[in-house]
Amino acid sequence: MAASRIAGTGRYLPARILTNDELAQRVATSDEWIRTRTGIRQRHIAAPEETTSDLALRASRAALAAARMSPADVDLIIVATATPDMIFPSTACILQDKLGVSGGAALDVGAVCSGFVYALALADKMVSTGAARNALVVGAEIYSRILDWNDRGTCVLFGDGAGAVVVVPAERPGILTSHLHADGSHRGILCVPGQVHDGRITGTPFLHMDGGAVFKFAVKVLADVAQEALAAAGMTAGEVDWVIPHQANIRIMDATMKKLHLPHERLVVTVDMHGNTSAASIPMALDMAVRDGRIRPGQHVILLGVGGGFTWGSVLLRW
Repeated sequence: MAASRIAGTGRYLPARILTNDELAQRVATSDEWIRTRTGIRQRHIAAPEETTSDLALRASRAALAAARMSPADVDLIIVATATPDMIFPSTACILQDKLGVSGGAALDVGAVCSGFVYALALADKMVSTGAARNALVVGAEIYSRILDWNDRGTCVLFGDGAGAVVVVPAERPGILTSHLHADGSHRGILCVPGQVHDGRITGTPFLHMDGGAVFKFAVKVLADVAQEALAAAGMTAGEVDWVIPHQANIRIMDATMKKLHLPHERLVVTVDMHGNTSAASIPMALDMAVRDGRIRPGQHVILLGVGGGFTWGSVLLRW
C-alpha cells in the first residue's frame, strides 16, 4: 500500500475578538475565573454575514498555497463541522463551489470536536489507496451561534475559526497511524439536542454540557488513544516531539500530558487565544506550530481529539 502525508496547512480566524473582560460585562464571571478554570483569555467571533464555508474557504486557500497547489488539484474535500451552513447540501459541497471546482467527492463529517481527526483518518485511507488523488481536509466552526450567551458555564468556552490541511500521496508515510472510537451512551453530557420539526425548532438549539463528566471522560480517552497509537507504531511517548490535542481546556490538556509522562513544553497550546473551536481547534494549532517553526521535518506529532458523541481518536504523524 502507498502512503500519504500533509503537504500544507492553513487557518483562518474571524476579525472580531471577544475578551474575557467583555464577557464579564454580560454574564456573572471574570477574566480570572475563566483563565484559572480553562486557560482561555479570548476567542474570535464570526461576523453576522460570515458562514462556516466562508471560514473554511479562507483556511483552505492558505493550506493550498502552502502546498503549492490549486483547487483543481484536489479531488476529495472533507469538512469536519458541527455548525454547517445549512441542513443540506453539505458545507463541503458549498466549499467546493466557492473554490471554483467540481466533480470530486465532497462530504461533511459530524464527529464534533473529534471531527478533524476523523476526517484526516478518512482522507489518509482514500489517498494512500489511490481512491483519491489529493484531499483537502478542513475543520470549521461557528459555535457562537449555538451558545446561550446568558449561560456562563458554556458561553465563555467557545469560539469560531477554521483550519485546513492538504493530504497528498507519499512514498514514505507521513501519516503513520489513526485510531477512531465512539460511545453513543455518553451522548447526553455534551450535545445540542434541538431539532427542526414542521418548520419549528423543538428542544433546545443551544449547546448543553456537563462539564465535570466531560472532563473525566476526556482525560481518560485522550491518554488511552495516544497510547494505542504509540503501541501500533512501536514507539514510546518519549519519542513524540509534539502533542496537539483538541483545545478544549488547559486542565484537560495538562492532565493528559501527565498521564503520558510528557513535559508541558511538548504541548501545543492555542486555547488561550482561540477558546474551544471544536473541529477547527487541532488544524489551527497544527498550522500555527508549523508556521512558527516549532514543528520541523522528521519530528513526530500526535493529534488527539475528543468530543460530543462521545467520539475520540488519534492520528500519529511523522513530519
